[in-house]
Amino acid sequence: MRKGTIALIVFVVFVLIGGMWACNERNSFVKKREAAKAQWQQIESQYQRRADLVPNIVATVKGEANFEKSTLEAVVAARAKATQITLSADNLDEASMQKFKAAQAELGSSLSRLLAVSESYPSLKTNAGFSELRTTLEGCENRISTERMRYNEMVRNYNQALQLFPGNMLAGGFAPMPYFEAEAGTEKAPKVDFN
Repeated sequence: MRKGTIALIVFVVFVLIGGMWACNERNSFVKKREAAKAQWQQIESQYQRRADLVPNIVATVKGEANFEKSTLEAVVAARAKATQITLSADNLDEASMQKFKAAQAELGSSLSRLLAVSESYPSLKTNAGFSELRTTLEGCENRISTERMRYNEMVRNYNQALQLFPGNMLAGGFAPMPYFEAEAGTEKAPKVDFN
């Protein structure tokens, strides 16, 4: 064989190997992005689970004759607002994520107030149904936290892959995904006042 033919064969082999590597690298971006989107669906599922608990909690608390009506109304209104805002995994951006987080934070805050006020009602505290719902809600909050952490891990892996060399040369058409960040002010411990 002539040197030119051997050089051409070596060149074609390198091009084929490089092409297969580039295809694999692009496919890994898709896999990582889709994993992050799937994880976002898990977050939404847990938020929905929490929202589904609210009517049961409100109904149980309403059974307590003298319970503060404004607290219950705030919970119901916050739940309605939180369930109206949906966020597609295909269109995750900072602005829409902020709206979603704000609505969920409002629901979480009103539920916290409801649970705090419920401490003043001994018959409600001893109600087995309310205790079970409260425990379920606490478990739901833990699941939400876990799913948000997993989502952020998936987003970190995806965003990292987009920026690291040599993958960043092939990342055209892929946009970074936003992280799920805590609301402003949550780094401060809430003030507890029993007066």
